[in-house]
Amino acid sequence: MVSLGNFYTLKLHREFQYIYRKGKDAHTSSVVLFFLPAANTKKVGFTATKKIGNAVQRNRAKRRLRALFITYSSMLEDGTYIFVAKQAINETTHEKLKSDFEKVLNRLNTFKKSANG
Repeated sequence: MVSLGNFYTLKLHREFQYIYRKGKDAHTSSVVLFFLPAANTKKVGFTATKKIGNAVQRNRAKRRLRALFITYSSMLEDGTYIFVAKQAINETTHEKLKSDFEKVLNRLNTFKKSANG
């Protein structure tokens, strides 16, 4: 596992599949979040399918999600997070993407209680 701040990144297909099956999900126009709460564990994964575009566009989408995640990571509960880029992410402004990102985190109540109050 590779460290991303105080989170570890998911690498294995079976790890992603487990979260897709067992976790809760929230959708916006540019991003989908799958979340599975877990005690004392912080993991994150980022995906972008070929629907997003070529490799350059997919990597850019994941980089944008990763940057937002790093911004919010200190305020988040323990658990496993998977962020999936949607097709609209390429045309989305930073402000709109940030808003969508906050929406999916709020919908699944992933912010720590002290940070939310």
